[in-house]
Amino acid sequence: MLQPCLKYKMKFEYYQKKAKKTAIYPKIDKGWEYPALGLAGEVGELLNKLKKIHRDNVNVKDIKKDIKAELGDVLWYVAMIASEFKINLNDVAVGNLLKLSTRMRLSKLHGKGDYR
Repeated sequence: MLQPCLKYKMKFEYYQKKAKKTAIYPKIDKGWEYPALGLAGEVGELLNKLKKIHRDNVNVKDIKKDIKAELGDVLWYVAMIASEFKINLNDVAVGNLLKLSTRMRLSKLHGKGDYR
């Protein structure tokens, strides 16, 4: 088992494999439905933490730990959705960086549409 305070570089594939072992959730109709709903909920919780920075003038240093925890929950659900579709999370990360670098090279980071 991993030590929570252990600091090291991790590959997404390793994270996805380890996180999948904790994926005990009901298969509603399709396997991806539960983690998709969970992702929406966790994004909402993350946004709620961020909202407090503006609404309550919360110092970012005071809430950084909470933001990190919510981002971890978001990552878990993203990994489970990828797993349900048999998509390797490393491939998702690499593909995203390739897409962004192409857009940057073409000066198309801003704009509309998935395929700019």
